[in-house]
Amino acid sequence: MKKILIVDDMMVSLMMTENMLTDHYKTFCASSGEEAMKIYRQELPDMVLSDLRMPGMSGYELQTQLQEEYHEVIPFMFMTADHDEETESKGFDNGAMDFIRKPFRPDVLLRRVDNILQTVEQIKGLKKNASTDQLTGLLNKISSQIELAKVCEKSIGALMMIDLDSFKLVNDIHGHSMGDQVLINFADILRSAVRHTDILGRMGGDEFVAFCHGIHDEQTVAAKSKFINERIVEMAKRLMGEDMNIPLGASIGCAFVPMSGTEFAELYQKADKALYGVKQNGKHGYGIFKEYEGEENAEANEIANLDQVEMILNERGSDDKAFLLSFESFRTVYRFLKRTRGTYSKMTCLLVISLIRHKEGGTGNLKETAEQFLSMLHENFRAGDVITQNGNNQFFVLLTNTDAHRNVAAAVKRISDAWDKMPGCVYFTFNYEWKVMDS
Repeated sequence: MKKILIVDDMMVSLMMTENMLTDHYKTFCASSGEEAMKIYRQELPDMVLSDLRMPGMSGYELQTQLQEEYHEVIPFMFMTADHDEETESKGFDNGAMDFIRKPFRPDVLLRRVDNILQTVEQIKGLKKNASTDQLTGLLNKISSQIELAKVCEKSIGALMMIDLDSFKLVNDIHGHSMGDQVLINFADILRSAVRHTDILGRMGGDEFVAFCHGIHDEQTVAAKSKFINERIVEMAKRLMGEDMNIPLGASIGCAFVPMSGTEFAELYQKADKALYGVKQNGKHGYGIFKEYEGEENAEANEIANLDQVEMILNERGSDDKAFLLSFESFRTVYRFLKRTRGTYSKMTCLLVISLIRHKEGGTGNLKETAEQFLSMLHENFRAGDVITQNGNNQFFVLLTNTDAHRNVAAAVKRISDAWDKMPGCVYFTFNYEWKVMDS
């Protein structure tokens, strides 16, 4: 059953509208924009039916905030008792799909809601057909490039190029029909190796690409590689018989985002270099791009000049966000700062932040919430601060060149305000401890 969120600050109007719709749709009611935001995050309704003029947050503002948060067009129909044509025009300019004036008849409301939902389904169907690889059901090459360009720019995770090793032998020995079956089943293996929030695409032939949110450690990539390669052998024997002797497997090249950059084209090249290394060393495994090894100068036995050394050492894709590192790299920075603490006029503080599920419980997924939380920390700490994740729900932060109490308090308030706007705050809160780095 389709879900509709009804928003109106007038309780009588809210109840009447719900009564008109409740026999045909699953309805959720909110009496303010703020309450509607929370319900939307929990339920993800198919459309929103909102009053225009409400105290606090108007219908326009509610629509704008939701679309900015979810980065997509959300189906809205506005309700109003205002007969000003300029109001209606502004509603459509704001992206509304329809507009209905109070009071309205039940049959008129139902017909208009049904029209919107049918239109949304048609648009979704057209988009899916245009963006999907017909054989595997994954994103096609063009759609993969578009989606990955957007996600690499703003997310933390692992971009992985995945090649199906020795696939040509399947076509040569068993024919193209069997080759298609192997590709279809391989796509299913990849789906089972990632989460539904990750991105999977087929770049063509036996080449695939994936972006896994929140992954920034080699151990997780290694585990995924092992899982995929084990499943490939099982799948191949099931399709071609137990005596199948084609050395099928998967080679994976990985580049971490944003550590290796934020531009998709550059990251794709880096993952490709890591993949090349795997192919040259026996296949059926994974490789992680490392910045120094990825430079052309790194392969030459020449003495680099100062400018070349700077190019090798410089951070790619640097910005004003915090420095996100693996746990081992974070520990190296921590030890260095501890050694040199006496040479700076200001202090360095170690901040430990832990995610905690709300006492009233809930169904929030810890791993997905931790990814949201890490991304939020990355956005809200300074470029000179250093962050890592420890386990599923703990994060370490080094606040460098700081005035301790004042800066820690400001940082915590900043992340608290940001976290209150994130979907995960419904199920999780956080606590923290901090201390000035000493000997």
